Amino acid sequence: MKKTKSLLNCFVLLGMFFLVFSGDFNAKAEISNTVYNVTAYGATGDGSHVDSDAINAAIDDAANAGGGTVVLPAGEYLCFSIRLKSNINLHIGAGATIVAANMDEHAGRYDDPEPNMWGDSLHYQDFGHSHFHNSLIWGEGLENVSITGSGLIYGKGLQKWGNPRSGLGNKSIALKKCRNVILRDFSILHGGHFAIITTGVDNLTINNLKIDTNRDAIDVDCCRHVRVSDCSLNSPNDDALVLKTSYALGYAASCENVTITNCAVSGFDEGTFLDGTYQTIQKQAPDKGVVTGRIKLGTESNGDFRNITISNCTFEHCRGLAFETVDGSNLENITVSNMVMKDILNAPFFFRLGSRMRAPEEMAVGSFKRVVVDNVIVTASNPQYGSMLMGIPGSDVEDVVFSNIWIKVSGGAPASQGAVEVPELEKSYPDPQEFGDIPAWGFYIRHVRNIRMSNINLEFEQPDYRPVFILDDVKGASFTDVKTDTVEGVPTFQLKDVTDFDIHRVNQLEDQRITQLKNLKF
Repeated sequence: MKKTKSLLNCFVLLGMFFLVFSGDFNAKAEISNTVYNVTAYGATGDGSHVDSDAINAAIDDAANAGGGTVVLPAGEYLCFSIRLKSNINLHIGAGATIVAANMDEHAGRYDDPEPNMWGDSLHYQDFGHSHFHNSLIWGEGLENVSITGSGLIYGKGLQKWGNPRSGLGNKSIALKKCRNVILRDFSILHGGHFAIITTGVDNLTINNLKIDTNRDAIDVDCCRHVRVSDCSLNSPNDDALVLKTSYALGYAASCENVTITNCAVSGFDEGTFLDGTYQTIQKQAPDKGVVTGRIKLGTESNGDFRNITISNCTFEHCRGLAFETVDGSNLENITVSNMVMKDILNAPFFFRLGSRMRAPEEMAVGSFKRVVVDNVIVTASNPQYGSMLMGIPGSDVEDVVFSNIWIKVSGGAPASQGAVEVPELEKSYPDPQEFGDIPAWGFYIRHVRNIRMSNINLEFEQPDYRPVFILDDVKGASFTDVKTDTVEGVPTFQLKDVTDFDIHRVNQLEDQRITQLKNLKF
């Protein structure tokens, strides 16, 4: 059916376009000479009629004309799959909501999950990472594409688990093998398995998003040249912001040259972030112990992680910072700075090099090296844990620096917990809860080479009868200007198979240097 637009409507929408995008013309993905209002294509925005066909028609027209801005004005747009195209800006205007339809309640269906051409690569990542077309909004092989505007995406009809049933959708936004992508200003509620997943995307900007969701908020997988900034992400049931390097592309691809800055992550009850009530009634994620909501590198880790900075971020009522390489990747050149982490529910820092090896047989155990953490304040409330830095026998975490760190824990663990032997679990899923009770309330450090800590303050609210630091199979450790709370008769340091160890200005302990293999407590 031929679509028409009045001359007046064109002028109004062009005016809207220039107002919204003034100052952003450096972003090629947002440049457009033509505005396409979806209501001119039959979209009702009434919340009861399915509007995805009309929106897709507007996108097709814009793409056929070489590109343009597809505008959703105020209204409620019930939708199945929306298919992005190159050179398109999908603009969700103020007062506009895209609502994910339920195929059991509305006529229609989401696009089927596309075949995975690599067959057994499904062994290396889950269903949600392996398919992209079964999403509310998706694009593959695109360039110069953006989703903008102050409206809302409500994933009401999306599933939060991978499901091969035809017609179901389980992701709000899925982008694969795209280039020059901008996601800016909108909000997502109840986003499904992934509110946003980007796999194999280069030159990606994610800015000023608010996401309050039931599983992962943002997954950046095998992407290069990425900027994530000014985002608020609440996800009590899974990770808030996670970088991954899965095998979803059929080969091990890296995640590199990434900056994450000025973001907030949290684990408040779902929906209570966007409504401003910030409730904490939920105590656990359904399948993973305490609520999640953290920033993480891993768990999927076939390709390398390198050249990544995380700065000026806050955590609240969620798990701590986790860096995990367990499937063969090399994790290197990472900096973390200027962070405040409030009410951390497990290990404040969890750095893990393991050998789960959910990867092709030819891949070898990876590496973990050159990580700097500076200017971080932490409060942590679970006495089961301490911070954990762990390699495996024969594969060390290397060259890690902590400086200007203040951690206050609830404390209260008994002396018996200080005698716990932590299992190696070389091939297990990498999460602090897998290892049980941790015998150090400050840092548990095992299979590590060259670690330096300076200007560290560790405090507890209740006396904790575990050692502050436990070092096991550590080659090269330096502690300078360290002040900790202590309990009489409980050692500050417990060393086992440690060489090249030195302390300077640590509590009231005498400065000393140990060069030969030594086991002791002091």
